[in-house]
Amino acid sequence: RRGAPDIAARVEAVEQALKVGGDRFAPAAVTQARHALERTGERMRLGSRHTVVALAGATGSGKSSLFNALAGMDLSDVRARRPTTGKPVACVCGTDTADPLHDWLDVPGRHRTARESVLDGQREAALNGLVLLDLPDHDSTNVTHRLEVDRLVDLCDLLVWVVDPQKYADEVLHANYLRKFVGHESVMLIVLNQVDKLGPAGTETCLTDLRRLLDADGLGPVKLVATSATRGDGVEDLRAVLSDVVRRQATTAQRAAADLDGAREALEKSLSPTEPDARALDGADELVGALAAAAGLPVVLNAVETDYRRRAGALVGWPLVRWWYALRPDPLRKLRLGEAESELRRLTRRSLPAMSPSQQARVEIAVRAVTSSAANALPARWGDAVRKASTAPGADLAEALDGAVMSVDLEYAPPPWWSVVRVVHYLLAAALAVGTAWFLYLFVMAAVGTFPPTPTVGPFYVPSWLFYGGLLGGLALGLGSRWAVRVGARRRRARVAALLRQAVSAVAFEHVVSPVAEVLADHRAARQALESAR
Repeated sequence: RRGAPDIAARVEAVEQALKVGGDRFAPAAVTQARHALERTGERMRLGSRHTVVALAGATGSGKSSLFNALAGMDLSDVRARRPTTGKPVACVCGTDTADPLHDWLDVPGRHRTARESVLDGQREAALNGLVLLDLPDHDSTNVTHRLEVDRLVDLCDLLVWVVDPQKYADEVLHANYLRKFVGHESVMLIVLNQVDKLGPAGTETCLTDLRRLLDADGLGPVKLVATSATRGDGVEDLRAVLSDVVRRQATTAQRAAADLDGAREALEKSLSPTEPDARALDGADELVGALAAAAGLPVVLNAVETDYRRRAGALVGWPLVRWWYALRPDPLRKLRLGEAESELRRLTRRSLPAMSPSQQARVEIAVRAVTSSAANALPARWGDAVRKASTAPGADLAEALDGAVMSVDLEYAPPPWWSVVRVVHYLLAAALAVGTAWFLYLFVMAAVGTFPPTPTVGPFYVPSWLFYGGLLGGLALGLGSRWAVRVGARRRRARVAALLRQAVSAVAFEHVVSPVAEVLADHRAARQALESAR
């Protein structure tokens, strides 16, 4: 059975689910859950020494006569037209006071009777701890009487519905009361009274049909007892059932458990069995791509690649044409990167093209795709919360993208091979210069009729080796360096692209995925809390 500690843990779990889920649960479910928590908390604080059993029924069902028969004294007026108010009549068996319980049930003092006579003997001792209530008629023409019944059936521990052969199939009873207590079968009892009017065969037929109706209501497990309050048939059987209920002292916790189960089931209708993984939402890659385009990443990457080639050309290009690279504009400076490499990180939104309408539309579509991926997997109210949580494209998102681009360090140290190639270029240029000067010297000397000796290496003169070696070697090294620079520029672009995409992904997560993930986390927490309340 479920005891007080178990009930306390379940109450805490339902409270946690309500705290996490909030208005994302259906309002009716929230109202039901809060009512169940309030009722359970108040009832459990009053303890389980007493068991509240309420007799409810329609006018003429013999409910009050059955109450008097169980109480062993005439406490409730059984006249067809009773002058009493629409308040319950209570009988307490035993010597322990039940005044706090009566106060909570709002039973008037004049309607309270304590059955504690020593003359009753063991017959009444079995019912010690029973608080028996005779409720107003649930079909009374007085609205306040019906409201009182509605209030008390929510507060009692065990609910005994007294029906008669004429009204046991009344749709008002089944629709307005019995079906609402599906899940409370363990704390409900149906009594078919006035069987003295039927005879054995008629009683059996009536019980069979009543069981059929209860099965249709979803109340198949409910215990069914046949009685005649006036003749005494079945009254002792009913007393035995109530004695067992009082002896076990489990009904208070069972009623609390049933109420909490009903609240949990109502709340679970606003939840999905699972929730999508925020890290694997459909459309996440397209969202990053759309934000990357909106952040101007293609422009930045083109500038990074061009800057790499320009800087490399100025350092490893053939010295005779290196001046050409110095005259080319700095593409990063065009993007307001500053005068020095240390200022490369100072990229601002004003230096990049503003987000075009097509880019903004692409971002909006991507955001909707990601949020819809999560929202469509959840119930409507949770789905609406997901859609409201994500950020629509706007100034905040643009600033975040600016910050993402600014956070990427665009500085880089020139590769070591640049210095090696530069030294070799200077050596080849020096050889070319020496060879050229040597040829000019020989030309001048030949013009004046003097032919100084010229050393050779192999079949060629040394000046030829110097001149053509410096010229052709410089051209070959320049072409080779140019190819290597292209490869390096592409690699540099790829590395920066990865860094920028990572930064943009962080923006996507912070402004779109993270708010969605928070809603999904709340859904998971609420679902797990309700699972622990089982």
